Amino acid sequence: MSPATPSASTLLKPRRRVSLVTVLATLIALISLMPLLFVVWVAFDSGWEKVSDLIFRPKVAGLLVNTALLLVTTLPASLVVAVALAWLIERTDLPGRRIWSWLVTAPLAVPAFVHSYAWNSVAPSFHGLGAAVTVSLFAYLPFVYLPIAAQLRGLDPSLEETAASLGKSPLEIFFLVVLPQLRFAMLGGALLIGLHLLAEYGLFVLTRFDTFATAIVDQFQSVYNGPAANLLGGVLVLACLVLLQFESRLRGEERYARVGSGSTRNRIERPLGGLRWIAILLPLGFVTFALGVPLVTLSRWLYLGGTAVWRMEFVSSALIQTALLAGVGALLTTAAAFPMAWLSVRKPSRMQRALETAHYYVGALPGVIVALALVTITVRVALPLYQTVFTLVFAYVLMFLPRALVGLRAGIAQAPVELERAASSLGKPPFWAILHTTARLAAPGAAASAALVALGIANELTATLMLAPNGTRTLAMRFWAYTAELDFAGAAPYALLMIILSAPLVVLLRLEASARETL
Repeated sequence: MSPATPSASTLLKPRRRVSLVTVLATLIALISLMPLLFVVWVAFDSGWEKVSDLIFRPKVAGLLVNTALLLVTTLPASLVVAVALAWLIERTDLPGRRIWSWLVTAPLAVPAFVHSYAWNSVAPSFHGLGAAVTVSLFAYLPFVYLPIAAQLRGLDPSLEETAASLGKSPLEIFFLVVLPQLRFAMLGGALLIGLHLLAEYGLFVLTRFDTFATAIVDQFQSVYNGPAANLLGGVLVLACLVLLQFESRLRGEERYARVGSGSTRNRIERPLGGLRWIAILLPLGFVTFALGVPLVTLSRWLYLGGTAVWRMEFVSSALIQTALLAGVGALLTTAAAFPMAWLSVRKPSRMQRALETAHYYVGALPGVIVALALVTITVRVALPLYQTVFTLVFAYVLMFLPRALVGLRAGIAQAPVELERAASSLGKPPFWAILHTTARLAAPGAAASAALVALGIANELTATLMLAPNGTRTLAMRFWAYTAELDFAGAAPYALLMIILSAPLVVLLRLEASARETL
């Protein structure tokens, strides 16, 4: 009997660790459900007759068709362009590859509504589905390009060499060997873009393309019809669940980690030959439209406004407030996402997928829905928290959990579980085993996740307008206020500062992607 006791105790240790992580992930998932419960409560309080009148009507059907068209058009186009760009930059002798890798990432520093306004200024008649897809592609494509490029740099070249030795052509090697290994990165990036498309407001308002997000905000701005807007938010939640389920089914449970970095070899570089200067048109065209159009438009605003638009007492205050909110929100959101990211990679199951869905769905809700839910809760239950920094940061954590989760999940997936088990077998307690192995290897992914969250917070508008304490004026709030008054020159300094503030975070993302090559 005595020998059995230590063995049983040893077997229980991993279960305690997993149980603790599960408890933390479950707690965060339940907190994330608050906006959904608010939507359900509104539907229940409104009654079935009112719900039926508001949901089952041609307007909602049109919004559903628009949203579906936006997703099925933008996501495949983003994946095709991102894979092509990543392949040209990482795996060919394209001239200026290092410069292009930075320039393709740079559009992330430009807020989506600034992209849209720049295009609206250049081509006022450019609107509808085509405009929405085009501007979305330029604004969000780096979200999927970065993980794909990082994955290409980290692939084991021996698999491609083996396929080549078996007589496979370069095209066959790409589709049979390389592309399947990019699936995890492609789906993660596409999921981020899809969630952004479901929740985006400013971009689609300026391209005059109606989605659920624009309809929801219009309800509040026109007649303050809370039930109608929140019931539309419920339909948006269902759309998010469908997207998450689709991504989860395609992703599967495959792992691509390996112990050790393998033998040191130069990456496989495909010569383009006479096509080099034709192939360069793809990155050149993308950078010109995604980066050149916003910067040229912004430069024009600044030139026309002159020094008079730089009201430093307002500009400096907005800059400091934005930086502080982005930094604090990024740290808290990344920490909150870690338990779920660990479970997603280490313990995939039906329960894990349900918890993961609870983390993700809130990212598809417009900021106005999250904000309204928190306003109602604080007013009715915790009045001292109404319009406080705590409530505002709490809203940021809920809204940007998907950004943090995707980056952390990818980072943990590349950390072999065998190292964690080896540390435990050497006597390390479970917490220290994770800290010294998985956490260290996933640190670049965590930094990238925090940068992505900070980018979102620095450019967030709708929820900030509703929840910010009196006296809070972020860069995005100032920019939108001036554009609403058609004072485009007055808005220019705030747009420029949003780009400058976001630029170091984009640099961090790019450096983290490069660092994965050494893992």
